[in-house]
Order: sequence, then C-alpha cells, then structure tokens
Amino acid sequence: MKKLLPLLLAVTLPFAAPRLAAQTAGAPEKDELIIADATGAKATVVVAPTAGKWEKQAAADLVKYIELMTGVKPALADTAETVAAALKVKTPVLVLGEEALKADTSLKAALAKAAKPNPTLRADAFVVRHKGSRVFLAGNNDDAHYYAAAHLLQLWGCRWYLPTDFGECIPQHARLSVGKLDFAYGSPFEVRKYWLSWNANSTGQLEFQRRNFGNSLNVPSGHALAHYTKDLIPKGKTMFNVPIADDSTAEHVAKQISAKFGKGEQISLGLEDGLYESDSPKDKELKSGYVDKYFLTPSMTDAFMTFYNNVARRLQAEHPTSTAKIGFLAYANITLPPQRNIIAEKPLVAYLAPIDIDPIHGMDDPKSPPRQEYREMLYRWAQVMQGRMVIYDYDQGMLVWRDLPNPAIASIRQDIKHYRKAGVLGIDTESRGAMATTFLNLHVRLQLCWNPDADVDKLLAEFYPKFYGPAAAPMAAYWTAINNAWADTIVTEHEHFVAPAIYTPALVKELEKHLLAAESNMDASLRLLGELPRDWKKFEERMKFTRLSFNLIQSYIAMVTAAATETDFKAAATAGDRALATRLELANLNPTFTTRVVGVAAESDKSGPAWFPGEVKQYRDLLALTDGTKGKLIAKTPLEWAFRRDPNDTGLSSGWAYREPDLSWWKSQPVKTGTAVHQNNPGHWEMLRTDLYAQAQGVITPDFHSYTGHLWYRTDLDLKSGDTQGKVRLMFPGLFNEGWLYVNGSLVAHRQQRTMWWYNDYKFEWDVDVSGQLKPGKNSVTLRLHNPHHFGGLFRRPFLYRPSGP
Repeated sequence: MKKLLPLLLAVTLPFAAPRLAAQTAGAPEKDELIIADATGAKATVVVAPTAGKWEKQAAADLVKYIELMTGVKPALADTAETVAAALKVKTPVLVLGEEALKADTSLKAALAKAAKPNPTLRADAFVVRHKGSRVFLAGNNDDAHYYAAAHLLQLWGCRWYLPTDFGECIPQHARLSVGKLDFAYGSPFEVRKYWLSWNANSTGQLEFQRRNFGNSLNVPSGHALAHYTKDLIPKGKTMFNVPIADDSTAEHVAKQISAKFGKGEQISLGLEDGLYESDSPKDKELKSGYVDKYFLTPSMTDAFMTFYNNVARRLQAEHPTSTAKIGFLAYANITLPPQRNIIAEKPLVAYLAPIDIDPIHGMDDPKSPPRQEYREMLYRWAQVMQGRMVIYDYDQGMLVWRDLPNPAIASIRQDIKHYRKAGVLGIDTESRGAMATTFLNLHVRLQLCWNPDADVDKLLAEFYPKFYGPAAAPMAAYWTAINNAWADTIVTEHEHFVAPAIYTPALVKELEKHLLAAESNMDASLRLLGELPRDWKKFEERMKFTRLSFNLIQSYIAMVTAAATETDFKAAATAGDRALATRLELANLNPTFTTRVVGVAAESDKSGPAWFPGEVKQYRDLLALTDGTKGKLIAKTPLEWAFRRDPNDTGLSSGWAYREPDLSWWKSQPVKTGTAVHQNNPGHWEMLRTDLYAQAQGVITPDFHSYTGHLWYRTDLDLKSGDTQGKVRLMFPGLFNEGWLYVNGSLVAHRQQRTMWWYNDYKFEWDVDVSGQLKPGKNSVTLRLHNPHHFGGLFRRPFLYRPSGP
C-alpha cells in the first residue's frame, strides 16, 4: 500500500479542496470581459421575446451553466423592456440569436462566409464574437443559435458525454471571462443526427444532440413504397415482386404523390424491409444477372434507379418550380451502386444503409475488406447522387446484442473523412440509445459530424478526469482496453455471436483489474478527503454504472462459456439469470442505459431466442435435455475437431466423409494458437474449436476476407456399449449453415438453412437422431457444411444425449 499511496494521492488531491481558477474563452488579452466571478460581478443574457425553441433554450442554458460554474446567476433579459434596458448599459452582456444579428449586422456576413455553400437542405453555421462589453452569439437558424451558446460553454470546459444529467460534466471556476474571440464556423454536413429505434428511452436526447451540434434534419426515406404499389402486386406474389422499372409503375406512383410534390413537401419512396425480386422483362434486363454478394440475390439497383428517375422526371415536368425532395433507401439488394451510367434526378436524396457490411472497422482498416469495398461503393453512390446522399448507419452496430459495450470510435474517426471527401449531405444514425452499449460513441460521432477534424484523442484524454474524477487513470485503461479489443479484432460479422471473440477471458480479467484499481482509488479518496467535491455523487454513480456494466460482461461471457465450451447448461442458465438481473439493475438506474428492459415492449423470454431472455431460456431448455428432465447427457464431443476448408468442393468426391484427416501439417506448426496459424493455412486439415464460429478463429484469407464455401469438421467418439443402446441423439446446440452429417462414413442427415443466416431460427440448433448409427468403441462423426455468407460452422460444443419417454 505504501507504493500505491503516492499514486492515489496524486490522483485524489486535486479533488480535496478545489482551488477555483479563472477560465477564459478565447485568447487571453489585457481587457478581458468578466462574465461572472466570486465578487458578484455578473453579465446579462439577452434573448429576443420572440425567440425560437432552441434560441430560448440557449439563453436558459447560459444562465444555468454559468451559475453552476461560478455560483453567480446571470440576469436574463427576455422581454422587450428588459432587452432594451440591457442593451443601453455598458456592463457585460451576452447577446443571443436574433438580437445579436440586429445589434451587429456584420455577423450575417460572417455566417454566410462560414456556412456550407449551396446546401441541398440547410447549412448550419454560428459565430461567437467579443466586442467591447458585448459577446455576440448567433447562428443562421434556430438550432445554430444554440450551437453558438454551446460552443462558448465548451470553451469554458462544459461537456455533455451522455444524455441526461448523468453524462453532464460542468466545471467550477472562480471567474469566467471572455478574451479575444471572433470565431465563425459551419459544418460541411447538413444532416447530423441519430434517432432512437426499438422503443428506446429518449430522455435527454434532443438536448444532448444540440449540445453536441446535432440537429433533426432529414428527408423521409423509410419503408413506404408498398403503400403506393399495393395495387401492382402480381397475383399470388407479394409487395417484393412488383415490377419496378416499368413506365407504368412510375406513372402509377407519380400520380399518387403529385399533389404533395407540387406543394414542396418531402416524400419517402423507400423500399420495404426485404429483398425484391421481379419477373418484369424490364427489371430482368436491368438486373443483368449480377448478384449482390452481401444479400445473395440479384441486385435491383439499376431497376430502382430507373424507377426513381422516371417518377422524378414526371413530377418535375408537372411542377417545375417545386423544391420537394424524394427520399429513398439504398439498402438490402439495392445497396450496390448502379452499374449503368445513371445520374439521379435533382429531387432525389438517397440514404445509403450498409446494414450488413462490417459495422466494426473503418474504411481504411486492412483487416476489413468489406469496409474497403464499402468505401468504393460510397464514392460511386455520391457520384450518382451528385452529393445528395445521407449515410444511414447503425450505432450500435451489433444489431441484436446484449447491452455489452460496443464502441465505434475507431471506425467513425476514419470514415468521417471519407464522408466529407465524398461530399455527402451528412449522417443519420439508427441507435437504441442503450448507453451501456454505445457509451461515448454518440458524443464522439456528433462532435465529428460537426467538425471532421476534431481531435478524438484529445476528446478522450479530457473525458476520463471530467467523468470519473479520482478513478480517471484506471478507467482510462479500462475503456482503452475495450476500445482496442474492438479495433484490433478480425471479426467483421454482427450480432451477439461475436461477443466471446472480443470479450475473451484475458480481456475480462484485465478489465476486472482496472475496475478494482478504480474502485480502490475512489475508496482511498473518500478516506483522504476532508471535503468531498461537488460532483462526488456523480463520480460514484458513474462507477456504479461501470461496475454493473462489467458485471454484465462477466456474467454474459460466463454464460456463453458454460454453454458453448463446457456444455454445462445449469451453470449457463444461472449465469444468464445473473446477467439479466444486472441488466435490469442498470435499466432501473437509468432507463437510457439499456435496450427495452423496462417500459414499453420490454424483452421477455417470450420474445424469442434472438433476444437476451430468449437465449437464457434456450440454455434452460438444453439443460432439460441433459439433466434427466427431458433427456440425459451421454457424452460431450471433443472441444476441438479436425477442420478443413473446401473452396473447390472436392471433399465430397475425395471421400473426406470416411477418410481419416491428415493432420501432419497441423502437427508441424510450432504455434497452434491465435489467428495466424489458421489464416495462413494453405488448405490442410487443422484443429478448430467448436465453441466459436470459424471466421472468428482465423478461418479467413491472407488478405482478411472471411472464408465462404464448403467446410468440414471431423471428430472421433469413443463410446461404451451402454452409450450406444436405445434412443440416441446428437445435438448441435449452435451451428450455422446448411449441413450434412456422416456417422462412421455414412450420411445420416441433411439440414437445410436459408442462405441469409438471420432468416433462420436464432437458436441455430440441429438435433439429429443417430439411434442405431453408433457402435461401442471408436466412431467417426463428420460434418460437411456450406457457408455462403458471414458466420460459418460450429459455435457451441455438440453433445450426445438420450431423450426421455417413449
């Protein structure tokens, strides 16, 4: 403890008796304007009586946060009489919004110069200027007036890292002043927003967005097309089979939206949430036989762009002066850009939604060929749309998840530069809130959307002491370890199946070490401090949040390990119940922390196996097959099976189903752990674990493409005579892909799966009757699979069991 104490003192002493200092916004100068100080000096905040929503909120927040920082509450002038009186005197005045633009007419020129030229929707810019006893804060619209105030508050050290007061960090200062300050700036992005899906809790969302320079601007682009094409559905078909590129379809739809278009309204013609297939001769011609490898269906992009252009041309001819916009989704099997020479008509705005393209890595990451492909798609789409494109992405990127941290900072800090270079309109993110999952993602994302050159490392460095106080150093190590694990992973898939590939036992152990050190710092500070700082309770709440978040990680990984690795479903169910209880505690602490745990449409075990309670129920059901309730465990299969890729589908004709695997190459490898040994295998048999899907273990190409195609697993089972008698079933509790099972060299079962993995039952079980197929002694079990897309192979250890009853 003697060695640790100096470090603890160094960390905690600054909080013992905060020595409040002066804080200047702008460059220091001789005649700084004092806004508030301990002597009682205070400024007046002026805002027009007719101010808009966010202009008025800006005034209220300046008053609120200046008082929180100094203990001195500025006067607020927001009536015609008080505004006129405040502007007559020479005492310090913060002049907001429209009143600032009236008082200093040169501000409009500064705003025009800073704003993005020739915007499609709207350009946002603000100016903050110190002139004599006045500080002018104004924008070129209601939101931007607020951004000016937010910028000034941030210069004084205020930060909003998460929605609600929980994420608010407001410093204390003896004096606030403004020095040399004349700053105008406008974002290159017109759209800078996120929206909350899946019944997420929205408390504090709008304020959080504005304080981080976000807005609510959008062109409707959601699923809407079926409303206009329902009369065109071919007999016996669905809304996904209507003719798309036919002139008659464009005419049919244009007539329905003509009136709205003429009024200048914004309209969505976004495709529905599914994969389109059409027998129309025109569509077949435009499809040209090329397949979207991400959705494994013919691309319909050229057909849809022909349709959208045809609709837009008709409407423009009818309403040539209309400023209406038509939004649509470049999504599903119209994610690939057009292959023909197509330029979108001016009313069209695309929302590029790469829902199934690696949500973890940045576009320049060599570990992610899919993201590099997406980069080229982005630039092509931007060319087609002539910049009238919004990026519709997902944060959290793990769409079906378990409220574990899912950082996206490494990707957005790369991608934002490409979005700016491509000239897109901006970014509209689908989120769940779920701050235990997204944590700092949305803060960093909004800051970068406002200024793509924002220093992310600086943002992170200042975050930890502001947010965690005495626990800053170990908490920085804690979150850095999580961020690095995600940034360094070879995983390019999404959903909860990836969790054990990232939250490895080594990482969980490291996180616990950092968390214990942080809690120790807090305890030591509590003992050593004579007077607790103002924000002590917030530091405690944030440490409680982090402890619960870690407990959730620990329990979830314990559950997955017990089920997938150890075939101990009792332990898995127990750990799962513990994880769900922890998640509920997080939700009750603050409903913005988790996804659909409390409130409307909360998850339950009746929600299905895709959701967290359903996964726990799945393990409880598997327990019943092994503990005597509905069946009895006979034997666990080995954790490692022989494995081989079969890219040319030669295994079937070469007899891999009944020949012993040749493991000589594998045995010759000096290192048999880690990614490299699997990634660099030139095509020989090797050993692979059955508790994690193949690609996450390194079954990828040397240039990091995920392996797709046929693959084989093979193991031997040594069984006693009693093991093989009567009814015997082989359970694959976690298995992707279509499969063929061979026992002792003979095919005994075939399992079909839909090619898009998420169209299948999320249990991903295969329960095979192998009664009469096994013998006492050595038995070979061989599994041939076909993986067309993403996840491949086994991810929970198979076992033999004997079902109860007749």
